[in-house]
Amino acid sequence: MRTLALATVSGAALLAAGSLAPAATGGSAYRPDAFTPVRKARPAPVHLTPVAHARPVPDDGPTSPPPAASAGAGAIGAADLLAKVSSCKPISNGSYRTDEGASPSVPVCGLNGAVFWKADLDIDCDGQVTKACNVDTDPWFQGDTAFHTSGDRPLNAEELPYVVVPSRSSLWDFSSAGIKGGSVVAVVYAGKVEYAVVGDTGPAGIIGEASYATAEALGIDPDPKAGGTGSGVTYILFKDSVASPIESHSAAVTAGEALAGEFLRNN
Repeated sequence: MRTLALATVSGAALLAAGSLAPAATGGSAYRPDAFTPVRKARPAPVHLTPVAHARPVPDDGPTSPPPAASAGAGAIGAADLLAKVSSCKPISNGSYRTDEGASPSVPVCGLNGAVFWKADLDIDCDGQVTKACNVDTDPWFQGDTAFHTSGDRPLNAEELPYVVVPSRSSLWDFSSAGIKGGSVVAVVYAGKVEYAVVGDTGPAGIIGEASYATAEALGIDPDPKAGGTGSGVTYILFKDSVASPIESHSAAVTAGEALAGEFLRNN
């Protein structure tokens, strides 16, 4: 993952309901601009144990779903979701930057049952060592994520679609909005929808980052050195939701389709 120097990375990752222990501050972000990235401290791992779903969600076992369960295969399309997020009622105390040197321009917005933002997508390749994510492919690689699998391992960025949320700060505390490790996210880009989970935390003042697998599923270059996209990505995070276990993408897809339907009906 690409990581940029940030004056202060504040906040603990999550104090989730029941089964989440607080995570340490920190995180990371890759920013494809002229600034020289430096390594940030990785937050302490959190052991995420299975908890109740917003909808009953079967877990078929494999980390990745079969092709039929891929993003965009359901009845709810990108246009349906984007129509509900055309305007913003800010819930953050100001706006986030998309890069360290950029001006703050991205607020976190609130709707019934969800929060959302529109930003870029930088590549998070941290967590388990894989062929695509390691110290050779990613100079900023860190072998941990803020939230862990049900087996207490870091997440697998190459295989698991997950989103990075800014660390808690006076700007915005994601936990106060019902967001936690394993929360279900609909990521929308170029007419595609990819269901993911909240899997890592980043700098407190920067927003717009997701895993290698998320980028790849959306047709975005997932290269941790030079990939990502500078704009056009919408992140819709469903409040008080969770995919269990966090490492099951099929659980996220099943829950996400149901939650997206509720989101459309309630907004």
